[in-house]
Amino acid sequence: MLTIDTAHAHCDIPCKVYDPAVIQYSALSIIRFMDLIADEIKDSDMNASKISQLARLTAVKEQHAKEVKSEVSTIWGDYFKEPQISKYPEIHELTHSIMQLASKCKQDINRDNGVELLEKVNKFTEIFWETKNIKTEKCYAPYPPELVIVCPVLKSV
Repeated sequence: MLTIDTAHAHCDIPCKVYDPAVIQYSALSIIRFMDLIADEIKDSDMNASKISQLARLTAVKEQHAKEVKSEVSTIWGDYFKEPQISKYPEIHELTHSIMQLASKCKQDINRDNGVELLEKVNKFTEIFWETKNIKTEKCYAPYPPELVIVCPVLKSV
């Protein structure tokens, strides 16, 4: 008879494929949609077309906020285990603050919340790559809102 004493996996399907880039993209998108919504609101000519555009922008902004929450909770819950948690005990509070800020970004259009969300996502990204002993660098995103993101320094082929 076959017996298995211990099995180890960090998720339901131990694929080992995790990357916080989706979270960063979503956080940048939230800020971009907040900017676009603010531009639409500035225009005093609120016709049916403008109202429809605002509804679409708001829906997509909220979808990206949900994506941030989903992706960060997946990486936090499935990837971060011992010894990562021992080395980075702040990951719990950081994850919670990201979740709270993503909710604020869903609820309103305060750009400062979006910028703070991106800053926390960048910190999460730094910690993630540090756990893999991969260096990072800060770069400006090549698309609006052209804010700083943390990128892994990848090996050349």
